[in-house]
Amino acid sequence: PGAMKSGETLTLSCAVSGYSITSGYGWDWIRQPAGTGLEWLGRGYYSSSTWNTNYASSFQSRITISTDSSKNQFSLQIRSLTAADTAVYYCARGDTVTQSRAGPGQKGEAEPTQFHASVTLIPKEKQETPLSARWL
Repeated sequence: PGAMKSGETLTLSCAVSGYSITSGYGWDWIRQPAGTGLEWLGRGYYSSSTWNTNYASSFQSRITISTDSSKNQFSLQIRSLTAADTAVYYCARGDTVTQSRAGPGQKGEAEPTQFHASVTLIPKEKQETPLSARWL
């Protein structure tokens, strides 16, 4: 993906192998900021040949999950990047992800058991300096 700066838009793509993206499974994006738990960002899935999405409420205004069925892949777009978006990003088949319900004032955690890819956004010394994204 190359160098990223605060305010820019990042797009990550996940190529699916062994399954068809249109098979009816959900396809999830999850991230893990350094030193914290996993955060579920959202899910895309096909139903009756239509692509549908569900997003975590805290990210709904900034992310889009899309698909390219001809390439059997799905993508995550994050707008208005900040240093707070620094994390390891994972894509996963939805049935490998469970979400625990959190009590008041707590953050729920996703618990994926299978990952297909990961990306790290690494900030430099200050938020204003470029961020870099790389495939691990």
